[in-house]
Amino acid sequence: MTIRALFPRRAVLPAAALAAALLVQACQAPRTATSNTRLYASDLAGGAAVCTVPDVKLTNGKESATTMTVGNDGGWCGVTAGQLGHPYATALLTERPAHGKVYVHPVGDATRIDYTPDRGFAGSDSFAVRLIPGDAVLRVAVTVKPKA
Repeated sequence: MTIRALFPRRAVLPAAALAAALLVQACQAPRTATSNTRLYASDLAGGAAVCTVPDVKLTNGKESATTMTVGNDGGWCGVTAGQLGHPYATALLTERPAHGKVYVHPVGDATRIDYTPDRGFAGSDSFAVRLIPGDAVLRVAVTVKPKA
C-alpha cells in the first residue's frame, strides 16, 4: 500500500492549507511574557510546615518591610519578590539574622529569599536584603514558633 493510497491528494491539500493558516494566525497572536527560568520540584521541597508571609511589593531605591512567621521544624520559609517578570540579578545580605540562615535564589520568574531558623530556636529574629538591580531593600521581622 502506498502513502498516496492512505492519504489521497484531495485530503492532504486541505489539511496543509489549514495547518498553514493556523501557523500564520499563531504568529499574529499577541505575545505574552513567558518564563525563561524553569521551576523544579527541588525548588519547592523542604519548606516549613508553618510559613506565613504576606505578599511583598518592592520599590527601586526604597526600603520595604514585611513579617514572617515560621515553625522551627527544620524547613525554610520564603519571601518571593520579582522585577517585571524576572528574578533579580543578585542580592546582598545587609543585616544577618542572629538565629538562622538566609538563602537568596531565583525560583521561576522571581527571586525567593529563604530563612531557616537555627535548630531549637524560638523567638524573634530579623534580617535585611538589598536586591540588585534597583537597590530595593527588604527588611524582614521573623517570628519563629517552637517545634510542635
